[in-house]
Amino acid sequence: MLAVIGGSGLTQLASLAETRREIVRTPYGDPSGVLTFGRIGRQEVVFLPRHGHGHTIPPHRVNYRANLWALVKAAGATGIISVASVGGIRADLGPGSLAVPHQIIDYTWGRPHTFFDGGEAPVVHVDFTEPYDRALRERLLCAADAIDIEMAGTAVYAATQGPRLESAAEIERLARDGADVVGMTGMPEAGLARELEIPYAAICAVANWAAGRGDSKTAIRFDQLEAVLAEALGRVRRVIEHLCAAGF
Repeated sequence: MLAVIGGSGLTQLASLAETRREIVRTPYGDPSGVLTFGRIGRQEVVFLPRHGHGHTIPPHRVNYRANLWALVKAAGATGIISVASVGGIRADLGPGSLAVPHQIIDYTWGRPHTFFDGGEAPVVHVDFTEPYDRALRERLLCAADAIDIEMAGTAVYAATQGPRLESAAEIERLARDGADVVGMTGMPEAGLARELEIPYAAICAVANWAAGRGDSKTAIRFDQLEAVLAEALGRVRRVIEHLCAAGF
């Protein structure tokens, strides 16, 4: 079963032929919302909106542990695709661009970030050299290529705390660190998926230029963001649909 975690702007999958909904309780509290089960083509899919119904949960308050536990341990997902809206830092990743990141830098703090949090169980250190599953990333890129949707095959994702956006100086620092896009939900989600040994990959939809980049020299144009993101997420849905049609 394929799990899809929807980010800002993606609160449902229109192509999902819904079969049931399920409220899941976890040892880590409640996930962001009800799990929606269904099919896209012949592929079984479970969907969870990261920010909850009505987009009411800010990035630093998302219960990432409960979300991942619910999808993997309760729903039985065998792979996870995370969809996230981001700001573009790299020159070729402007508003409307899509990217499948290959690396991540974590700037978040204070978020419960591990399932191995002490107690009687031994400490476990997981390898995080490649934060995203290489095979699943390739399948996403192949699906996009098959339907002529341009998607960058590499990007370094900078995960910031939020919910405020970054200053221009902060973005300059991220760029010097090697970041290509900036978002607020990439961690600890990716790390928790690795702890659960579940294939995990992300599709980033660039909603706007990051602060001080492109046409955001003075301020982010929020009046333009929603339409750009909606169009980009339409292409994301098509990629996921094609991936499912090809057989996950």
